[in-house]
Amino acid sequence: MASVLKPMEWALGRFSTDMGIDLGTANTLVSVRGQGIILNEPSVVAVKRGTNEVLLDGMAVGNTAKAMLGKTPGSIEAIRPLRHGVIADFDVTEKMLRYFISKVHDGRHWVKPQVVIAVPVGITTVERRAVIHSAERAGARRVYLIDEPMAAGIGCELPVTEARGSLVVDIGGGTTEVAVLSLAGAVVATSVRTAGDEMDEAIVGHLRRHHNLLIGEQSAERIKLTIGSAWPMDQELSMEVKGRDSITGLPRRATVTSIEIRESLEHPVRIICDAIRAILEEAPPEISADLVDTGVTLVGGGSLLHGLDEAIADALGIPARVADDPLTAVARGTGIFLEKLDVFAKVLASDEED
Repeated sequence: MASVLKPMEWALGRFSTDMGIDLGTANTLVSVRGQGIILNEPSVVAVKRGTNEVLLDGMAVGNTAKAMLGKTPGSIEAIRPLRHGVIADFDVTEKMLRYFISKVHDGRHWVKPQVVIAVPVGITTVERRAVIHSAERAGARRVYLIDEPMAAGIGCELPVTEARGSLVVDIGGGTTEVAVLSLAGAVVATSVRTAGDEMDEAIVGHLRRHHNLLIGEQSAERIKLTIGSAWPMDQELSMEVKGRDSITGLPRRATVTSIEIRESLEHPVRIICDAIRAILEEAPPEISADLVDTGVTLVGGGSLLHGLDEAIADALGIPARVADDPLTAVARGTGIFLEKLDVFAKVLASDEED
């Protein structure tokens, strides 16, 4: 049977577009060889409640599904199948990947692309296998996994293949990945489950406690992006927020300031700083010497929090900078992997190794 299938898979692969995927808790980005980032959509799927049947004939994924979050009737559920960077719902993740693979290929379902997927550094072997199997069942011919910090380092064009230390901090939706990279590998690395989602939850909690106002995660994210900060602003801001009064249950509005939102974010920011500090303390002395000058490179959506680089630099005493286009750094790195699979083979895990 295998001798019959391999030529068929080879033939289907010739008509397929190989893909690099940043499979994130909040968003999924897809990079295609020679084209760059061609898809960036929320990691959200809308299903019939009590089932895994995706609405709109399997098309209620991404932007369409996110618009439904917090607004669905009883018969519909908008869910995020990944939690803290790992698969929480195997079946729905498979359908989400199938949607993205099909969309890249203009609706063709018989394609068999090679796929490189970026994953958190802290996931287990079982969780890695779950990602591989989901991608295979979604139509991938061959699946490679790469740790997110390494993908980000390559995407930012850091000297990760050289004998020099590079410190990458990837602050996503569900996890913050911290790694010191050198000679195409992670010297020391960690993953903490404090990132963008926890920042949103901190804002939700603040509004509930101090303004008796209940808001959803999308409203919290808007507040974070509009007036959120980790370091004092040159000009402090304020914003009108709408929600439901926690006492009367009636809709109302309140005004919040950037100062109080910054205070609400102090705890998650401190956890991220502590994770970086722990990695710095583990790094070999020669690597530490490199990092005195090169400092920290921040990527991921969470790195866009105003003044986060300044807060980290102040807490750790080394330079910190936000990478150019930090949202796409990991996905760009997976695209480079596709172009240089032979070069980066030793830092990739394929399905054959599991």
